[in-house]
Amino acid sequence: MNTIAVDKSQEWQEELQEWIASIEEIIEDKGDEQAADLIRELRALAIRKGVKLAGEALNSPYINTISARHQPPYPGDTVIETKIENINRWNAMAMVLQGYDSGEGVGGHIATYASAASMYEVGMNHFFRKKSEDYGGDLVSFQPHAAPGVYARALLEGRLTETNLKNFRRELQPGGGLPSYPHPRRLPEFWEIPSASMGLIGVSAIYQARFKKYLENRGLKENNGGKIWAFVGDGEMDEPETLGTLNIAVREQLDNLVLVVNCNLQRLDGPVRGNGKVIQELERSFLGAGWNVTKVIWGSEWDALLERDQKGILVDRMNKALDGDYQMYSVLPGNEVRQHWVKDNPELEKLMHSLSDEEIRTIKRGGHDYKKIYAAFDKAAKPNGKPSVILMKTLKGYGMGDSGEGKNTTHQKKNMNADERIAAAKRFGIPLSEEDAAKAKFYVPADDSPEITYLKKKRYELGGYLPERKDEAPSIKTPGEELWGEFFTGTEGRSVSTTMVLVRIITKLLRQDGIKEYIVPIIPDEARTFGLDGLFRYAGIYQPKGQLYKPVDADSISYYRESVDGQILQEGICEAGAIASFMAAGSAYSMHGLPMIPFYVFYSIFGFQRVGDMIWACGDMMCKGFLIGGTSGRTTLNGEGVQHQDGHSHILSSIVPNMKSYDPSFAYELALIVKDGIHRMYELQEKIFYYITVTNENYPMPIMPEGIEEGVIKGMYRYEKSTKKIAKGRKAHLMGSGSIMLQVIEAKELLEDMGISTDIWSVTSYTELHRDAQEVERQALLATDGKRPRAYVEELLKNETGVFVSVSDYVKQWANGIAKWMPKAYHVLGTDGYGLSEGREDLRDHFEISPKFIALAALQLLREEGAATDKEVKDFIEKHVIDQHKINPMA
Repeated sequence: MNTIAVDKSQEWQEELQEWIASIEEIIEDKGDEQAADLIRELRALAIRKGVKLAGEALNSPYINTISARHQPPYPGDTVIETKIENINRWNAMAMVLQGYDSGEGVGGHIATYASAASMYEVGMNHFFRKKSEDYGGDLVSFQPHAAPGVYARALLEGRLTETNLKNFRRELQPGGGLPSYPHPRRLPEFWEIPSASMGLIGVSAIYQARFKKYLENRGLKENNGGKIWAFVGDGEMDEPETLGTLNIAVREQLDNLVLVVNCNLQRLDGPVRGNGKVIQELERSFLGAGWNVTKVIWGSEWDALLERDQKGILVDRMNKALDGDYQMYSVLPGNEVRQHWVKDNPELEKLMHSLSDEEIRTIKRGGHDYKKIYAAFDKAAKPNGKPSVILMKTLKGYGMGDSGEGKNTTHQKKNMNADERIAAAKRFGIPLSEEDAAKAKFYVPADDSPEITYLKKKRYELGGYLPERKDEAPSIKTPGEELWGEFFTGTEGRSVSTTMVLVRIITKLLRQDGIKEYIVPIIPDEARTFGLDGLFRYAGIYQPKGQLYKPVDADSISYYRESVDGQILQEGICEAGAIASFMAAGSAYSMHGLPMIPFYVFYSIFGFQRVGDMIWACGDMMCKGFLIGGTSGRTTLNGEGVQHQDGHSHILSSIVPNMKSYDPSFAYELALIVKDGIHRMYELQEKIFYYITVTNENYPMPIMPEGIEEGVIKGMYRYEKSTKKIAKGRKAHLMGSGSIMLQVIEAKELLEDMGISTDIWSVTSYTELHRDAQEVERQALLATDGKRPRAYVEELLKNETGVFVSVSDYVKQWANGIAKWMPKAYHVLGTDGYGLSEGREDLRDHFEISPKFIALAALQLLREEGAATDKEVKDFIEKHVIDQHKINPMA
């Protein structure tokens, strides 16, 4: 490849200096904006002429974005704020050390808060505002490992006690303890949003900011300000959920979002980008996505040097040094840092001659300088039409001294010896005796001390203490029979799917006074798949810019309509974003005092399997709403194959403690479950949420039998009692759910043709049956009267005789969960194994859940009970051409 040599002649250097001098003159005379305009025009001209400048626009030099001459004056008392910060640093450290000293091995993290303490103090003293009558309120999502620092500040505020802090990570202790990380479920009046699962903070914050705009644009929430502040670590930015959702923040114009990346350059085992620069890498990603980017790299001590660096030699050296180098500098003595830094560059050595070795050793990174932090926060807090990210360079373990600063083991530092503790107390100016310092005792100044007075005054000016969680949403009255009645009367021979029933329920809710404004349909680019596209015309798709084009199907019956006040959240192919929207909507009762009711409809296999961690976070956050697993089941979604056929989502959902899971077969079951959910979550205000699977198989919906409402909700009821008399013990009970109820009904006919009296039971939830049975067992374990209560399923079947066969479109483990409480003659059929591409009938034969296999299972059980003969079994297998050597679905 031929390259053109760069002219380095004296003549060119002189011309270059003339250009530089001209730019400097324009900056001085015309100002920054016009200088920037000139540079943009020159750059555009160069690109038009074919000059290659690729990549340079996505990175600025490795210096602060806001220069010293542009930073605003600091409005606080830095001396007293430093004292408060140091007290918080000590108490945060002490609570972890006391936990270590207890011998319980509860551990804790010291270094993360040590790196972030300065930025949290600036935010708490000057930016993070609580909700008030004239302000929408800020949501602050803290780094999980920084939780000790947030607790330490709450101690000074009087919101937590020393006993609470002493019992950090020991929640069961007398006097109350504290959870390890921000968990709203564990500390429901304190933490607002869970952040313990790395990588979910960013995406959660983005969609909280987006949902806030959604509420404002729909007129449900006053547009009176309020920021979403999210603090994340630089190593955490490797999680794809965060970087993968950056574009939506720009597309949705989320200027209410501030993401602060704590760039301490260190993950658990070493540098984040030892051979590169994580700040520069992140800058490229965020600038490329269209964010406002502010870098805070150097402390104020560097300002004079940078001002004197007319030739850019210092900036050039900053650009070339790697993160691994910067981490090494943090532990080297000043003279060695100087030698490594200047690298035989006489000009740079001369420039840095004004700094002593000690000044070089102790020079601050920008994330520990109040003035630099304030300037960045101030810029991000002002309206600018875009989301903002602040890349804040810090030192992990800052303030811990030789025991922690900058070392690769800092993250795991959970203990300090007595000498290290005493040294830390002196360094922080904590007035404790050496004996008390060695014991890591807490220090709380008197209520009338300058520190406490200042801290409380600043929080009063900002509206009150944060974080704080409140449940202020009004109760909603559950709609009456005028809404649900049509689902109880059947479809008069007309075939529909439970998905279509769901669409009808949502449609009616969107028209129901008193509740319609709170319904939030959420769809990840599958509305037409699920038949939800009919909602587009009526509810509209939320789009903050409105619809700037005429859709290609504008004249059709069901067309694509976007609007500023649209009600549907159409998320594209982004399950992480869709579940983050569910989290934002499902927590709106706490965040915004609004009882929003999300219905998130998704391919059931792409729910828990793909974003199970975020669903767990929804449970931790006590979200409410309905997760709908569409086109569910291993065999109902025919033709799709391995990746799309779900046979296990109910196993995954069953492990979420506050989630109720159902697999309804009929319209009335689905209606009763949704009605129960609205009643419990929004009228009684229980902190639960629902997972309901619906299918795409059409069949006639029957009339609701009498007296089955309780059974539907508890998980099981008798759908149909046989009229055939029981002869010679020939009694069978078939249990079905979802669309497999059709197979059960056919199997009943096969059995009754053989003279076997057969009842049909609808099992809407093996999960609910199992949980009830486990709770009854727990009660029995704790009982002192020797009486053993019965589980619901035991009570339901106590007078029944015969054999029991359960069949579902899910793995056998689901129904086997209740085997312990079932009669002895119980057999489970299910769809263990991977899916495959086939038609429904052949799929059900393959997985052995078709009518003939259901009937065969009952017949075999009856044979074992002596109520059927070997010949009957053999004849049945031959008649129905059941291959005894067929391929195992698990193979």
